[in-house]
Amino acid sequence: MDIGAAAYVEQIEKLVSEVARAQAEPVRRAAALVTAALRAGGVVNAFGSGHSEAIAMEIAGRAGGLVPTNRLALRDVVVYGGEPVSMLTAANARELERDPTIAQRIYDLAPVRPEDVFVLISSSGVNGSIVELAEIVKRNGHGLIAITSVRHSTEMTSRHPSGHKLLDLADVVLDNGAPYGDAVMPLPGGASTGAVSTITSALLAQMVVAEVVRELLEAGETPPMYRSVNVAGGDEHNRALEARYAGRIRRGA
Repeated sequence: MDIGAAAYVEQIEKLVSEVARAQAEPVRRAAALVTAALRAGGVVNAFGSGHSEAIAMEIAGRAGGLVPTNRLALRDVVVYGGEPVSMLTAANARELERDPTIAQRIYDLAPVRPEDVFVLISSSGVNGSIVELAEIVKRNGHGLIAITSVRHSTEMTSRHPSGHKLLDLADVVLDNGAPYGDAVMPLPGGASTGAVSTITSALLAQMVVAEVVRELLEAGETPPMYRSVNVAGGDEHNRALEARYAGRIRRGA
């Protein structure tokens, strides 16, 4: 396989098209869960660790996105829970990601209500924190949407004591289409380059938002959307909408 920018773009264009086509129906089902939660006064809680946190940021608190969204993160145990900052060193963060016990703290520290829906993002879908949080979400009766790589997850062994993976627990699974190991261009010696999961996961997140907006508009409802803070009136518009969800949406540190 060719290596370089053009080769990578070719791979991405093909994968984006495949994911968009194959996940159209799961996206509609995910959007229905979100729309129902919003109509019930709920918010969308998004969590991902490592690079998957970028997708939680894509969902919660960005221009063109839904206002009733809350981002959860491993650092919440420090920012909101009083744990020492040393917990978040690179080595410790890797261990936290794999530690099932951290999930209950994250959930308990969040301003969660029964009507809320969750989007959990993990391309591997096997680490202890993400699987335990998924189990907690389901035990508490929330709707659960997973963004993951079905292929990668299927080839992995769960790191959770239950043996479960994220895709086993979700009401709707959105498959980002990433290969095992994420990168799509093999290199001599066995390594690969050209990671794709962030791009395709962000695509799925935005597809869900677009579908939620379509559902609300077709029902004659006004979608609660963020405007860019870098356009005139953006701050004022956003603050007015955020006030409806005071104490329930956080943007994290």
